[in-house]
Amino acid sequence: MNLEKLCKIANTCVQCPLHESRTNVVFGEGPENAQIMLVGEAPGKNEDETGKPFIGMAGRLLSEILHEADLNRSQIYITSIVKCRPEDNRKPKKPEYSTCIDLYLKKQIELIDPDIIGLLGNSAAYALIGKKNIKQIHGETYELNGRKYMALFHPAAALYSRVLLPQLKEDMVTLKKEIES
Repeated sequence: MNLEKLCKIANTCVQCPLHESRTNVVFGEGPENAQIMLVGEAPGKNEDETGKPFIGMAGRLLSEILHEADLNRSQIYITSIVKCRPEDNRKPKKPEYSTCIDLYLKKQIELIDPDIIGLLGNSAAYALIGKKNIKQIHGETYELNGRKYMALFHPAAALYSRVLLPQLKEDMVTLKKEIES
């Protein structure tokens, strides 16, 4: 199994109700040998229309933050805990994200084998490491099942609450230091 084959399987997935309203599956994007993987909550409207992750306003902010941290977005694998957009941009429900994580995200992580996984926001942090309060855990590194995870604010949160932006930038620099050490 490789990422391309897994993506083809995901493109026809009907395992949860999210498939009913999707335009495109947003599987993920980036190199198969990425040192860094970033995992968000779910595709938004722009992502659903194009099939590409993080391309709306939050995606543009993410690109800027990565650039400022001297990280190249094209060298990072970016995906979400669910591959289909929930209606009205609601949070994915536990059965939806559990299904998607078990069928696709765990395999993506295994195939890419990143040095660190950045969890963008509460939903990704809770779904993958069981931690809830992003305001308390952001910038912290956790080891689970032989993998390193770092909790980060979601770029969309920094758009709505600009006070989070400096912290997100600082945490992204910390993430870069983690892979350099």
